[in-house]
Amino acid sequence: MSARPDTPLLDQVALPADLKQFSDTELAQVAQELRAETISAVSETGGHLGAGLGVVELTVALHAIFDTPRDKVIWDVGHQCYPHKILTGRRDRIRTLRQQDGLSGFTKRSESVFDPFGAAHSSTSISAALGFAVARDLGGQCDGGLGDAIAVIGDGSISAGMAYEAMNNAGHLNKRLFVVLNDNDMSIAPPVGAMSSYLSRLYAGEPFQEFKAAAKGAVSLLPEPFREGAKRAKEMIKGMAVGGTLFEELGFSYVGPIDGHDMEQLLLVLRTMRQRATGPVLLHINTKKGKGYAPAENARDRGHATAKFDVVTGKQQKTPSNAPSYTSVFGKALVDEAARDDKICAVTAAMPDGTGLNLFAERYPSRCFDVAIAEQHGVTFSAALAAGGMKPFCAMYSTFLQRGYDQVVHDVAIQRLPVRFAIDRAGLVGADGATHAGSFDIAYMANLPGMVVMAAADEAELMHMVATAAAHNDGPIAFRYPRGEGVGVDLPEQAEILEIGKGRVIQHGKRVALLSFGTRLEEVRKAAETLAQKGITPTIADARFAKPLDEALILDLAANHEALITIEEGAIGGFGSHVAQLLAENAVFDSGLKYRSMVLPDTFIDHASPKAMYDSAAMNAEHIEAKVLDVLGITQLNSKRA
Repeated sequence: MSARPDTPLLDQVALPADLKQFSDTELAQVAQELRAETISAVSETGGHLGAGLGVVELTVALHAIFDTPRDKVIWDVGHQCYPHKILTGRRDRIRTLRQQDGLSGFTKRSESVFDPFGAAHSSTSISAALGFAVARDLGGQCDGGLGDAIAVIGDGSISAGMAYEAMNNAGHLNKRLFVVLNDNDMSIAPPVGAMSSYLSRLYAGEPFQEFKAAAKGAVSLLPEPFREGAKRAKEMIKGMAVGGTLFEELGFSYVGPIDGHDMEQLLLVLRTMRQRATGPVLLHINTKKGKGYAPAENARDRGHATAKFDVVTGKQQKTPSNAPSYTSVFGKALVDEAARDDKICAVTAAMPDGTGLNLFAERYPSRCFDVAIAEQHGVTFSAALAAGGMKPFCAMYSTFLQRGYDQVVHDVAIQRLPVRFAIDRAGLVGADGATHAGSFDIAYMANLPGMVVMAAADEAELMHMVATAAAHNDGPIAFRYPRGEGVGVDLPEQAEILEIGKGRVIQHGKRVALLSFGTRLEEVRKAAETLAQKGITPTIADARFAKPLDEALILDLAANHEALITIEEGAIGGFGSHVAQLLAENAVFDSGLKYRSMVLPDTFIDHASPKAMYDSAAMNAEHIEAKVLDVLGITQLNSKRA
């Protein structure tokens, strides 16, 4: 474990109010100590490093100038909130970040009154800030009181339509609130789209010598010249000179851009804004993701997410594995399919690396589209690509695809367009917790008419499902796969095209049939091995498809076994519910079949290791074994072999 940093001023801060004792110069020193403490903590826990390092000065300045928790600081996404947690009474637990029973890696209302609004998905902060501002003006009450509302949103997050919906509404209502646009020119991946270009132009050229504050009367109170601030924009300065910024058109007073790492500038501007603002104000700051830690600054993703690492070298302590990740298997399989079919293209929403499409983009850049943090647009864009004769693979995390669900229904399913949904991070994902769990996609996809829904049991099956999706042109099709490494099976040289709606039997047995959908199949195998030692040999089947169901397989399993148990990494209402409907419609329960469905429990499961999360969900091998014994009514095993 690395030596803890020396932090004499930070040691005097138990809560944000303690910052008010320091001079501006001392606050700059607090920021340096806070940065060192953040690096030290994340080196021991892993987590989102770069984003937090980029807002250290801003975090100190906001808590020093505003009166939190009465004033509500709302961190968009929340992965930059580790410094905020250190300053708000949680420093003694900061080395439990993302660990079981430890601090969340995001803001969380149940964790602290200083987290007024939970987040982990992007682009919600401005809507939330406006809600708090309106509640304040209507006489609402909440923990800590209601004062000013401050949304901190990155240039990646502001690419999503929801941010503009909120700004349009805020400008119309003309409520006093503050939006800090943290422009670091990088979200998880380099930002794309017109908004990113707009912000980039804002700094293109020589350092400017004059700062325009759109807030009336504030110009004389703000510092000039702005030394290193905003080196990225001459064109926009011209627009600002005639009052033509996009933000002003939306009803916001625009202040900036300023250097977000210059504490003197930040404190002066924030004080002025707090004193003078009457309506919505947007402060545009320029920061550097990973600021102050060379390994993060030099990383391709600026140290966005990291495993435990050595503070001196930055080298991450990752456990080696012989099995490839599901994401990489998908990426390589899609590249192989695209080599044979020039109509295949790929769409992602600001997650090219996370979804494995970076491999596709390198090989086929003209057929790969990163639409920024805009899942709704990405789904409809994919629908029109399909309508135009292309074969789009829309690759999104399960938890993020939720944001485009109306488009999945309205623009894809109703029109029976052959969009191929590659659903990454299916099931429980570990340290990111409930906000990132892929718990609901089986239910929300399989209830749509005409939708084909598959789940890969291992990495070889994933390759087959990529090929199957590429060949499927009769309506939409989806396949899901988890985060992390595969089980280590041999990968085929050539993927097979699966027959739609057909599962497979893995092992023939007696009395009880275990029908798995997805990667719990490995746990089913382990349970079967233990059961065999106790005289019970179950039949094991891999459903492959939740829709359409393999009705012949399921009815055969039901007819030839006392009990049928389905196992899936999804919530109530998914695969097991479809099986139950089939059994009921065919009056199978009248014959006395014992049917059970193992699904994720009806609760949000907090962050832990994936194994611990599945333990909490009672879905590991020992739980499957216990379910078999329970359904067969076996409390004390005898020597009779089943």
